[in-house]
Amino acid sequence: MTQKQHPIGSGFTAASTTDDVIKGIDLSGRNAVVTGGHAGLGLETTRALAAAGASVTVGARDPGRAAAALAGIDGVEVARLDLMDPASVDAFAARYAGRPLHILVNNAGIGAVPLARDARGYESQFATNHLGPFQLTLGLLPSLRGAHGARVVNVTSAGHQLAGIRWDDPNFATGYDPMLAYGQSKTANILFAVELDRRWAGDGVHGYAVHPGIVISTNLGRATPEDERRAQQRAMRLIDESGRPIIDPDREKKTPRQGAATAVFAATSPLLDGIGGVYLKDNDIAPLDDAERTIEFGTEELVLPGVAPHAVDPDAARRLWDLSVRLLGR
Repeated sequence: MTQKQHPIGSGFTAASTTDDVIKGIDLSGRNAVVTGGHAGLGLETTRALAAAGASVTVGARDPGRAAAALAGIDGVEVARLDLMDPASVDAFAARYAGRPLHILVNNAGIGAVPLARDARGYESQFATNHLGPFQLTLGLLPSLRGAHGARVVNVTSAGHQLAGIRWDDPNFATGYDPMLAYGQSKTANILFAVELDRRWAGDGVHGYAVHPGIVISTNLGRATPEDERRAQQRAMRLIDESGRPIIDPDREKKTPRQGAATAVFAATSPLLDGIGGVYLKDNDIAPLDDAERTIEFGTEELVLPGVAPHAVDPDAARRLWDLSVRLLGR
């Protein structure tokens, strides 16, 4: 397989915002779905797509709360979606049936949470960050095909460098580690995009995985007690002593509009026409990062140049797809 991880020279940078990357793009008549599109990076993604003319459906566990957060943004509707509940995922896809879907942003996710399991016994990060979006995307496939040109964008993380897929124990029946579980789920986001593109590009559906950088105003990590989270953020120099965010895009530390830009770029840029199955960061395709390294989260050194080979391996991507289908019982 030809290695696809080559920057294309988009002209954008780590500091570019959603407004920068979508400037001049008209999404009138286009439909989009953004999971968790009412908070953090998802809210900024929704705002940018709607401002360009798209009709956006936001999937949220609490539709009332989501609707309140989205008040004042035209062209947006809200539908209930709980990614840990297979029945909720199926119901969302069924409600959407009959409409073409041009953009699907699998944005909602959780990170580094204490061990929890869904009703099937599946580990919560793998279930929420991968299996739920995988099931949703399969359920929306008729709508994606009906768009005659669609993009699926999975929001991942440089945290994929922490772990590959635990093939013998993906649900951590033994030895749970919240960061390894997070890393596995983020690797799964990328492998899913790789295999989706291989399977569906012929139908006009392309897949992308995007790393947004670090945006501390998001809800990710909310399971950590506030005092502990703030101490970690100060140690990583994400906030100053008064608690204000430190913004340094070249070192991954971004505003919400900078963080969401890569997802919006992947979802809309004509520079990516005909290209898919790739990992992006800083509004461009990232290079392959095959350096051996030990990743230490909780330190200031956060910049990782590209995507780890294990996350774009086509054999692993096929294997994960088959495993996911089995776990869903489809």
